[in-house]
Formats: sequence, structure tokens, C-alpha cells
Amino acid sequence: MRGEIRTRDGWAVRHAVVTVTDATGRQVARVQAGDDGAVAGGALPPGAYTAIVTAVGYAPAARTLMVSGAGADLGTVVLGRAGGAELPPPGPWTIDPAHSSVGAVAQHLGLSSVRGRFAAFEGRVEIAEPAERSRVTARIDAASIDTGNATRDEHLRSADFLNAAVHPVIEYRGDGLTARGPDRWTVHGALTLNGVTRPVELDLAYLGTGPDPWGGVRAAFRATTELRRADFAIRFNQVLEAGIAAVGESLKVELEIQAVQGETLPPA
Repeated sequence: MRGEIRTRDGWAVRHAVVTVTDATGRQVARVQAGDDGAVAGGALPPGAYTAIVTAVGYAPAARTLMVSGAGADLGTVVLGRAGGAELPPPGPWTIDPAHSSVGAVAQHLGLSSVRGRFAAFEGRVEIAEPAERSRVTARIDAASIDTGNATRDEHLRSADFLNAAVHPVIEYRGDGLTARGPDRWTVHGALTLNGVTRPVELDLAYLGTGPDPWGGVRAAFRATTELRRADFAIRFNQVLEAGIAAVGESLKVELEIQAVQGETLPPA
């Protein structure tokens, strides 16, 4: 019997167990996959069997196994994570700022939105096993805010908003995940902004993994959250004659993240 056990993204599921039963439900074979996810077992008499594949942290999968004179080919069995939520393989992943973005959207005059982005940031994702224990850290240079208007950007860096001279770093630390559905997670953590630390949860979507041109592997994520400025002691505003606030009280944060497998980034 031969075959291989993989995740949806093609990663090997190490030490998965393949249990084979005959038509009466009697177990006739039990084989453990290797570190590469490959399954190699002894010969089985010709006939129809059921192969059940299990692995810690993954939902089991079953398929019919037809054995002929040519042997038993299980093929590639794809396992989904238990609960239906996927993440990359365990280990460190380093955020690549050149292929990521940290943005924010605020309402202006109650009519339209102003978008900004932070040009300088760094971070690390530690995928754990089980995935719920994964962690993330990110540090953002507050003074790197860019909305496309120099006068507005200087005001945002001032004590009225980010107070970048006193609190130059915006920091987020996530210390656990909760699965919310296929490829969706809630990240539980704390954000330090303007010298104030508050619990902040991120709505995270895992977009998949793939090779890059530098011989590495990348994982992609999208995350959003909404912040109230007052929670971080950012209360500046101007009320116009019509009673409309110049700046909205809430702020939508939008993250597009690429992370490289490992603790270092490829040479620029």
C-alpha cells in the first residue's frame, strides 16, 4: 500500500495514521505516515477496503481502497484541520514589509473616508501546534503615517493624534487564536497606541501559502479590526457649524500581510 497525506496547501501531515478495514469492518492494516507524509505498507489481498486517515489536530478522512494485482494505491489524501480552519505549518514566519500593508480608514466630515498607511513596520508570526496557541507580534513606526497630504500627516503625528514624538512605536501582541470557520480566525491580543494598551481582536483570514522567487515559502493573511479613538486617549476633533464632527470617532484598520517561513527575510 502506498500514498501520501497532505494539507489543503500541499504540506505533509507528519505521522498521520492510515487504518484499513475490510467489508466486515475488521481492521486488516494500520500504517503510519513518515515525516514527508508518505505512506508505505505491506501487500493486501485483492478486494475492496476502507481506508481511514487520522492525525492529531485534523479532521479524519475516509476513502475506498481498491486492491488489485498491481497493489494498493491510496493516492493523495487531503486532511482539513479540525474545526475547518486552516493555517500554515508550525514554526516562525517573518512579516515582509515590502509585500505587506498596514492601513487605516477614518471618516471625514461624515461624508467620505480618508485612507492612510504606515510605511515602516516589522513583525513575526509563530504558528503553534495546536494552532490556537499561535502568537503574533508587530511594531509600527507611528511617524511613518502617510495619507498623501503632508500637512495632514504632520497633524496626525502631533500630540492631537498619534503623539509620535512621545510614543514612537505602535505595538500589537497577539497571544492566541479562536477558529471562526474555514480559513477564518479571531486573534486575541493587545494594542499599545499613544501610550495606552487595550485588548484588541483581529478578524483574520488565511489566504494560503506558496513558493516565492527567492526559494522561500510565503503565507498570506488579511485582517481587520475597528478602534475607537477615545479608547486610546485620542480625542481631538473639530465640530463644524452644522454640528458635524470633522473626524469620525472610530477607525477601521486593514492589514494585508505576507510572511516568509523562517526567522529572516530574503536579501533585498
